[in-house]
Amino acid sequence: MTRKIITSGFSYREILLGAAMVFIASCSPKAPHERICCAQSADGELISYNVFGSGDITLIFVHGWSCDSRYWREQVPYFAKRYRVVTVDLAGHGHSGQSRKIYSLEGFGQDVKAVVEELDAKKVVLIGHSLGGGVIAEAARLMPQHVTGLIGVDTLHNVEGAMNREEVKRILDGYKKDFRGSVRKFVEQMMVEDTNPELKKWIIDDISSAPANVAISAFEEYAAKLEDKKLANVFKEIKAPVRCVNADLWPTDFEANRRYMSSFDAEIMRGVGHCLMLERPAEFNKLLERSIKEIIGKK
Repeated sequence: MTRKIITSGFSYREILLGAAMVFIASCSPKAPHERICCAQSADGELISYNVFGSGDITLIFVHGWSCDSRYWREQVPYFAKRYRVVTVDLAGHGHSGQSRKIYSLEGFGQDVKAVVEELDAKKVVLIGHSLGGGVIAEAARLMPQHVTGLIGVDTLHNVEGAMNREEVKRILDGYKKDFRGSVRKFVEQMMVEDTNPELKKWIIDDISSAPANVAISAFEEYAAKLEDKKLANVFKEIKAPVRCVNADLWPTDFEANRRYMSSFDAEIMRGVGHCLMLERPAEFNKLLERSIKEIIGKK
């Protein structure tokens, strides 16, 4: 089933603006539990985000390719007890605007920056899953004064690595010919055999029902960013420490990352798939919390 928005004759931007007005009361400091808000990115695109809890430290959770803020549902109740927790829908995803022609890491970084500035967050830990690892790097480069640290989730395994151009072309050709079928096969390869069947089905169904134009553009832009160490060189501009909580599906090259990052370390979860924060949330949350505390302790 493809994700659809019923517009009833109104533009998507008008609907989001209306939603922002409806939820304005929820964005007051007195609003309990969840607050649903919108920020305007650098290009005018409206970015939806959710706020939970409170605290001096703000955790910004950024989803991966063709996902959205729901992928952090197992982390929100755990971390909102001690921190202000923010889950973001990047442009083209979830409830955010979908009017861009190109969905780049730089543009996504601007989305995160817009949310941080809207919240007036002073001490931020950026947490990004998969493609979100590149997004938080771009965001950190744009607002170094706000970022205390970055944590990748099954990402940034080797910032020197690049995708083979022929392989990228093959994948993109498959997406353009049969998006849903090709994505289902792609996502299934990133799951492990003992993943909960219902969860596995939900993840595969959900990612494969993402807007094809957004997904194709984001994949193409991400692959291009890995060429010629473009993403690796972004980290040379970032002074904040970087940590990861990664699955062992792919090796994490500590030494390669440390050549570009001011400080890098990683926790490795064994026998888990790409969506480790949903697959084994209790174990993941403890490892993520340890990384957060380590980063905060460096400031």
